[in-house]
Amino acid sequence: MMADDDTVKRAHRELFAAKATPAFVDVPALPYLMVDGAGDPNGPEYEDAIQRLYRTAYRIRAVFKARGEVYSVPPLEGLWTDVGDGLGDRRGWKWTMILLQPAGAAADMIEAPGVRLETFEEGPSVQVLHVGPYHQETEAIHRLLAFAAEHGREVTGRHHEIYLSDPRRTAPERLKTILRYGVSSGS
Repeated sequence: MMADDDTVKRAHRELFAAKATPAFVDVPALPYLMVDGAGDPNGPEYEDAIQRLYRTAYRIRAVFKARGEVYSVPPLEGLWTDVGDGLGDRRGWKWTMILLQPAGAAADMIEAPGVRLETFEEGPSVQVLHVGPYHQETEAIHRLLAFAAEHGREVTGRHHEIYLSDPRRTAPERLKTILRYGVSSGS
């Protein structure tokens, strides 16, 4: 039986504990629910995708709970491409929204269209905590990329965000988001 309500997140604490100073972290292969899409994250396609993703996550959680294994659904994460500086036209943005799952989650637990269970391994990565509105991440991203370059690392992965705050309940200036990039392992 899982020990308590935050076992999935607690087992991978270092992945959810970034600081305002960039740092390296190794992200192992882990099971994630995933849903792909394109377009403005304020649009209806994105909203529908997030609803399907969470509906699936809570269905899997119910299966585990029926077995006596209780855990909280971890924070939403997003893998982003083609966002440019993040300030322009959002119609061309491509995203994969993901939710970490416990070991033992299985594809046959998924009923929502377009949602899949996949192992994702980011490997060596660099991350930083950004506090504030999403549209003000640019300075933190520059610090993060400069830190990687100073240590001889090159970005190998997509722009990865982990949303520690719920934007429906948190003032924009207090939003906490981990920004992460997979990087080369260095020399």
